[in-house]
Amino acid sequence: MPLFRRPDLKAPPKRCEAIELELDGEALCVSIRRHPQARRLTLRVRSATRDVTVTAPPHVSLAAAGDFVRRHREWIRVRLGRLPEVVRFEHGALVPVRGEPHRIIHLPDARGTVWLGLDDEGGPALFVAGEAPYVARRVTDHLKREARQDISTAVQRHAVAVGAKIGRITLRDTSSRWGSCSAKGDLSFSWRLIMAPTFVLDYLAAHEVAHRLELNHGPRFWKVVESIYPARREAEGWLRHHGASLHRYGA
Repeated sequence: MPLFRRPDLKAPPKRCEAIELELDGEALCVSIRRHPQARRLTLRVRSATRDVTVTAPPHVSLAAAGDFVRRHREWIRVRLGRLPEVVRFEHGALVPVRGEPHRIIHLPDARGTVWLGLDDEGGPALFVAGEAPYVARRVTDHLKREARQDISTAVQRHAVAVGAKIGRITLRDTSSRWGSCSAKGDLSFSWRLIMAPTFVLDYLAAHEVAHRLELNHGPRFWKVVESIYPARREAEGWLRHHGASLHRYGA
């Protein structure tokens, strides 16, 4: 018997379970997450991804999970109804840039891509050139470029302050965390931080740079953070109360 596995024999894909729930005349897909340490069925409505998930112990049947979800139909309806309204990147929409609301103004005949300016009433605006189907993509690309510039500048400043070496900086659209640091020194951030006030982005940059000295969240780590960003609790408070709302823009 050979001691190696044939390369064409792949492990069977992990089964994806879901329950279809009828809610106000529409079909809602509720995903099932099996967790070996779960002792009971629990429901969660995530504001960032605007989806519904039920966590279930491994032994609970799909039918039992389905009954549980249907019994909590009203709870799901209420929680989904409380989610903030989605704001699309389109003409007339208000989108925060560095914490300040900007009106998107589409100028189809203008030359260029996206630029900041003032509207006819003197308010901050994002002017977008080109055809209407490309407005959302151009706004997204612009915000990502601005995010990379602000984050890179903040990271470099904090790295110099603590004498840390930084690897690559990447931007993602994550719903579970605002930033991360790898053991190699690579940093990753959510590009949506460009929509938060500047002090919030600055804090997240300091937080991840501090991980280059302490790859944990122990007392020494927080001492490093507070040495380069003393007002961390203000930024953490803003993220706790307003962070999830950033995911409704451009959804």
